[in-house]
Amino acid sequence: MKNQNSFFLISFLPAIAYWYLEENYTLQVALIGGLLLAGLEITLEKIFTKHVHSISKFNFYLILCLGTIAFVGQEGIWFKLQPFFTGLLMGGYLIYRAKKNNSLMLETLKSMDRAVPNENIIRFMERDLAVFLILYGLFMGYIAIFHTTSEWTFFKTIGFYICSFIFFIGEMFVAKKRATKC
Repeated sequence: MKNQNSFFLISFLPAIAYWYLEENYTLQVALIGGLLLAGLEITLEKIFTKHVHSISKFNFYLILCLGTIAFVGQEGIWFKLQPFFTGLLMGGYLIYRAKKNNSLMLETLKSMDRAVPNENIIRFMERDLAVFLILYGLFMGYIAIFHTTSEWTFFKTIGFYICSFIFFIGEMFVAKKRATKC
């Protein structure tokens, strides 16, 4: 089985390019740079993994759409709202699937021939992940509107990893506690 998870940036290159270019050039140059790097990022993922993740495709088209709106309207906030929309839509999608009793995490684990230790724990974790994504998306909308592009870039890149790490550490303790009750 080949490893398809070895290259997965979730639109970090366009965010970093946008920040740098916005600081040093015009909004148009920043948007064009961000859009070009979104294309490069998805191309690199295809080259290195021979596959493009669905979330990468989604983010590419979202960046393309929001970047175009920002370019036409000459308002960079639209480009910076990508993580806001991603968080809300991804979290909402997980909740929608959970309501249909069709867990994406369980489906993914089973498709990778992984043992599923406790389906109820996985469902709780997926629900918590959905809430985390929605809250982080709302937070990123706030950051995009009321903070600098530098702060937005931090939370779009390394800040997301830090918050996710804290979330998953906390989730491990919650899962352990839930497992003792099940």
